[in-house]
Amino acid sequence: MPQMKELSLVKGNERFVFRYESGREEEVLDSFVVSANNRASSFDWFDAAVLSFQLSKHLVEEADMLLAPKPLPRHYDSNPQTESPWSG
Repeated sequence: MPQMKELSLVKGNERFVFRYESGREEEVLDSFVVSANNRASSFDWFDAAVLSFQLSKHLVEEADMLLAPKPLPRHYDSNPQTESPWSG
């Protein structure tokens, strides 16, 4: 099941909220363009750039989490010649 995500921008008394499913980031970028081209809206190209940056930052963070090596569980050697953390 895709995860729902949200980007928002507060500009004066207005709040612009873009909700989307993970994997549909390209459509969100397209909606930034449509909104910035809409002369009836105060959403402009700078706003689109700010939200685009936020979107890419979130994607990089997600990729880092997926690609980062996970620490291996720490096992103690059962060899009697090795000190155990529980030995006195």
